[in-house]
Parts: sequence; C-alpha cells; structure tokens
Amino acid sequence: MKIYTIGFTQKKAETFFNLLINNYVETLIDIRLNNKSQLAGFTKESDLKYFLKNLCNINYFYADILAPTQNILNDYKQKKITWEDYYKLYNNLLDNRDLFGIIEIIKQYNSICLLCSEPTYEHCHRSICAEYIKNNYFSESSIIHI
Repeated sequence: MKIYTIGFTQKKAETFFNLLINNYVETLIDIRLNNKSQLAGFTKESDLKYFLKNLCNINYFYADILAPTQNILNDYKQKKITWEDYYKLYNNLLDNRDLFGIIEIIKQYNSICLLCSEPTYEHCHRSICAEYIKNNYFSESSIIHI
C-alpha cells in the first residue's frame, strides 16, 4: 500500500487534483479538524467530495478521528508546546482512539492520501498520522508526501 499525504494551502486546484491523479490515489481521507470552512476554498467538504468523484474518480472520507484536538493544535500554533510535544500528544491521542472503522476502510485500497491544510508535511499532523498508520497497521507501506 502507498500512503500519500497532501496539503491544499498554497496549491491551485489544478495542481492539487493533478497530484492526486498522477499518483493514482484511490481514496482521499480528510483528517482536518475543520473541513467546512469557507477558507478551505475548493477543499470545502461538499465541494471536494464532488470534485474528487467527478473529476478524478477518487473516493472521499472524512475521518475526524484522525484529527488532533483543538487544544493540542492551538497549543502548538501558539507555541505553548514544541513540535516534539505535539508529536507525542498526537500519537498518544491516536493510541487512545478506536481506529477500527477507518482502518477497515483503508484496507480496501492500494493507495490512500491523507489530507490536511498545511502546505508542507514537516510540521503537520498528516506526517505523524501516516507514520502511525504504517507502523501500527501496514508495515509494508510506503509514505509519499506530495
């Protein structure tokens, strides 16, 4: 299995959708805390679901169970905690959540893509989430940040 990650910020819709198509992503899993905001532009949940299915033939799932809590996210953004603290807190959060349902969905595909808003993966929970999924459920997977 291939686990892709992507952020939509600072990407044009054309670039975003071409990256998904050109990497043969079968399903996109939206792991944002808030996916309904007008600030999400073309990735607002209802629009994104339509675009993915009709333009790309890609499935869409919203998995807020893979999103950080608002408190953890706020503390990191406000520099109350370090990236290392955020990493530990988010991993602990995933350890304590029942991920059975989303893992069963993931098992159905050869390639998934985790979506968040950050333009790069280095300090985004999608990179932590991808590692977590690989390490705990799909050890033979590869992680590719697009």
